[in-house]
Amino acid sequence: MSGSGPEAAAERNHAGTRTALIVGASRTLGLGLATEYARRGWDIIGTVRDDRRTGLHDLAEASDGRVTVASLDMTRPEQIAALREDLAERTLDLLFVNAAITRGNIPIGEVPTDMFTEVMVTNALSPMRVVEAFRSLVAPTGTIGVMSSRQGSIGLNTNGGQDVYRASKSALNQLMRSYAARYTDTAHTVLLICPGRVRTELGGPDAPLTIDQSIPGVVDTIDRHGGEPGLKFLNYQDQAVPW
Repeated sequence: MSGSGPEAAAERNHAGTRTALIVGASRTLGLGLATEYARRGWDIIGTVRDDRRTGLHDLAEASDGRVTVASLDMTRPEQIAALREDLAERTLDLLFVNAAITRGNIPIGEVPTDMFTEVMVTNALSPMRVVEAFRSLVAPTGTIGVMSSRQGSIGLNTNGGQDVYRASKSALNQLMRSYAARYTDTAHTVLLICPGRVRTELGGPDAPLTIDQSIPGVVDTIDRHGGEPGLKFLNYQDQAVPW
């Protein structure tokens, strides 16, 4: 972890400061989340996949130590375990996993097996591995969130397209539902969040929302439901998304 490191960061925290671990915070939506939470006075631990300089590094340098950068490729279980060990003494008020890839709008019958596996591992399996690994660090009434999509909604799929991406987000939603059912004895808030269609690599240049229009609503929605046990599938306007 760059910056001051987890132990120094823990010493720096003062009473009442909330801490978020944002997985996948190097750019676009994840960087927007880190930026918005830092603006609201949170301490942020944000992850990047490799050693390349990112917008998160710039944010950390300008944050007076409130933002730290950690390395994590969440498709590699050994890296999840290593970061979990590094943060073992921390308490998280928010664990949020933001990560997704798409490999184009290819009809399912034409999708190569390795492409299908890559998207499913990245978008569905790996986020759940992160959630399971870090859940014990989340405060008793803290929040666990994952970035989903309306394209993961079976009920809203009336046009088709983006078959593998849709399937991966539906799988993520189902896995989070199983997770919530498994841990009914905890008071964690568990959220699947749809940020709307945003102008990113995934959303495309014609998407109706900018990051600055989506992310404050995402953060408001997450914060509004803090302390409410159970699972919800919500969009950035705090509206329920059909499963």
